[in-house]
Amino acid sequence: MLRRARFALDAAGELQGVARAGHRTSRAARRDQLSRRKARVLGALGFLGAAALPPVLWHRAIEAISMDFRFELEYLSGWTGYALIAAGLLFFVPVVVSIGRLPSSRLYPRSRNAYSAWGACLYVLGFAIASQVAAVMNLHPVP
Repeated sequence: MLRRARFALDAAGELQGVARAGHRTSRAARRDQLSRRKARVLGALGFLGAAALPPVLWHRAIEAISMDFRFELEYLSGWTGYALIAAGLLFFVPVVVSIGRLPSSRLYPRSRNAYSAWGACLYVLGFAIASQVAAVMNLHPVP
């Protein structure tokens, strides 16, 4: 027999299985649901990892570009990839803040999926451009 379960929040904010029509939910179903606190921690760690990855990979390229400062279009185009990565991370900030929150919360953006999509697109595009800049400068192989 197919058992359906609803999930409710307990006092600690974790999802708990609530039996429907007298049936109990399995431990596996409850275990698959991350608690809100764990989701926030994983989201914050993922964001910090995404922010730390470009300087770790391309610190020599960033240093070489910044040492040769001049206010010209060719010079500024070397920073395009890093600017796109930064813009992508800025779009991810409201998404990370809203992890584990209910959609009725004031910290939950109405356009959360759009922020997530823009952040992912800009980050990946910036990552590709930054890796090409580093490859052109022969400072780091393309990952």
